[in-house]
Amino acid sequence: MVDIPIHELEAAINFWRDRSLSEGDEPCLCKEASALIVQREPSVPSDRLDAVARAAWEAYERFKNGFPD
Repeated sequence: MVDIPIHELEAAINFWRDRSLSEGDEPCLCKEASALIVQREPSVPSDRLDAVARAAWEAYERFKNGFPD
């Protein structure tokens, strides 16, 4: 288990927002970005992520480390 700092979660959310732009007049987040949103926590233990959030986080980590999908 590793704690994911809030600034890294924000970077992952922005990664997914850039990858899955909303359509139409209503701004909305894709499921990956939505799954990574936390409330009032400076970090999140990785084992607390649900399946969608974990997959989104792992994909972001691969991208960040130079291994795009």
